[in-house]
Amino acid sequence: MTTDQVLMGVGLTLVLAVGSQVLAGRLRIPALIVLLPVGFAAGALVDELDPQRLLGPAFSPLVSLAVALILYDAGLGLDLRKLKGHTPRVVVRLIWVGALVTWGLGTLFAMPLLGMDRRAALMLGAILVVSGPTVVGPLLGFVRPKERLQHILVWEGSLIDPVGGILGALVFHLVSATTGRHFGGGVVEFLASVGVGLAGGVVGAALLWVLLCRLRLGEILGTTAQLAAVIAVAAFCDVVREDSGLIAAVMTGLAVANLPRFDVPARRPFFETLVSLVLGLLFISISATVTPQSLRHVVLPALGLTAVLVFLVRPLVAFVSTLGTDLTRGERGFIGWLAPRGIVAAATASTFSATLIAKGIGGASKILPTTFVVIVATVTLYGLTASAVARRLGVVRPARSRPLLVGGEPWVLDLGRALRAAGLQVLMWAGLEKQRERIGQAGLELAPGELLAAATGEGAELEGITAVFLLTGEDDFNALAAAVLRGSVEGSVHRVGSPRESAGVVAPFIGGEVLFGAELTGVALSRRYGKGASIVTRPADQAVPAGWDMLFLVRGDGRLDPVTEANRPLPGPGDLAVLLAPVSTDRPAAPPAPGQW
Repeated sequence: MTTDQVLMGVGLTLVLAVGSQVLAGRLRIPALIVLLPVGFAAGALVDELDPQRLLGPAFSPLVSLAVALILYDAGLGLDLRKLKGHTPRVVVRLIWVGALVTWGLGTLFAMPLLGMDRRAALMLGAILVVSGPTVVGPLLGFVRPKERLQHILVWEGSLIDPVGGILGALVFHLVSATTGRHFGGGVVEFLASVGVGLAGGVVGAALLWVLLCRLRLGEILGTTAQLAAVIAVAAFCDVVREDSGLIAAVMTGLAVANLPRFDVPARRPFFETLVSLVLGLLFISISATVTPQSLRHVVLPALGLTAVLVFLVRPLVAFVSTLGTDLTRGERGFIGWLAPRGIVAAATASTFSATLIAKGIGGASKILPTTFVVIVATVTLYGLTASAVARRLGVVRPARSRPLLVGGEPWVLDLGRALRAAGLQVLMWAGLEKQRERIGQAGLELAPGELLAAATGEGAELEGITAVFLLTGEDDFNALAAAVLRGSVEGSVHRVGSPRESAGVVAPFIGGEVLFGAELTGVALSRRYGKGASIVTRPADQAVPAGWDMLFLVRGDGRLDPVTEANRPLPGPGDLAVLLAPVSTDRPAAPPAPGQW
């Protein structure tokens, strides 16, 4: 290819990857639903987009290293403290039972449906074992299932990818060899690959411990050091044993996330941006290798195979994996309904199919297009139905808001009581021991641990926080905490305003979501409350009397809308207003019980 063609291909791939993700974000759908058809259409129309022509032999190893980077990031999100009760048992079963059952039944049905040689069907069955955090995570974020259920599916998606990748590599060598191999030999090779990956994980964790803990590299250099270390370890492991770098990457991330000596920020903006970009580039590039001609006689049989995987294989895996556990019927049903295929399936199919085609294995040319159809079909099906299925099975988290109030001043405690009386599950945090004692005496739930751990939900007790409200008497603390926490919690982060004449070092210069308006600052609230003002609740359809200030609206469905400088929410039927009543006004009657207004 000429220089101009290479520039055109690289530039177009980047634009399509980012543009597809932007469009998916606007449509509030998983990015994969947009990336795959866009890459397929662009690859059919523009020859320069073909990664085999752009990168040549470097394409496959680059894909492997990119997937390792994605799995390292997934490993950083795996918290061992969340594996409680029967959760570890279910996760382990889903991996080994799921791999064996999916591989076996996938192979069995692929042969008659697609007219494949047994060896090609074995390869396809191994490829379709994997799921992946890149597709499971966004779906779970949209569905919001119960915490235990989310933990199980995230762990399964993160761990099945490296296991499936190694299985795919071993099956590839088995079916492409000129002589057969015994089953025992395959098991030994599989265990050898796992051993190399685990050893690589130990080396990667030790290397990052030196870089991050001993040398104490800064945030920017520390992030680039993680990138270099993960790629180097994964590449070395892949040289020793093919695809063992995937296990090394996820185990390195798991170690960094769980060993107490590591101090990795909860937010990793550069890493998150890089993983998002790599993910988009991979899906655009891989889907561009699928031609319309290759799909011509594959679509219907591949959809039939998808139906087998969705309606037979996955429910069977879920049933066997949850036997004898305390999971509810609804939780078991949802596990049996969610198993989308993602980037590792696409990468494995792209890497191995060309070699099998060259060796003349019957049906090998159908591996990549079939995988493409299965990925698109499963992601689309689960993306459109998972939320409704979760609601039908009763495994969705309650829609009601769960705010975290940070502060221990008397008016903050009164606000917590008012929100609790409105039917919300309020969580409190304060730094001073006296304030924490007052929170406990008020009967409000006190968040354990440090503020960052509480607000980012690193402890199992704090998960499900929908908003953080920073209400301490320290304006600079509120401003800095808002800047640090923004984007690290499930919902929004707001802070109480500081006076215009504030002598704070930070607060006057940091923007963000400021509560209640320019005049109703934290100092003003404390002053008025000290003079006898009170926080009350009343139906929002009643007019707000003169001299009263609205602080929040509690919606009829339990959502909490704060009043800010930029937004004053409009009340609707069944809403409850949380108001700051002036000193001279008597407290009105208590609101009706939750669910009665």
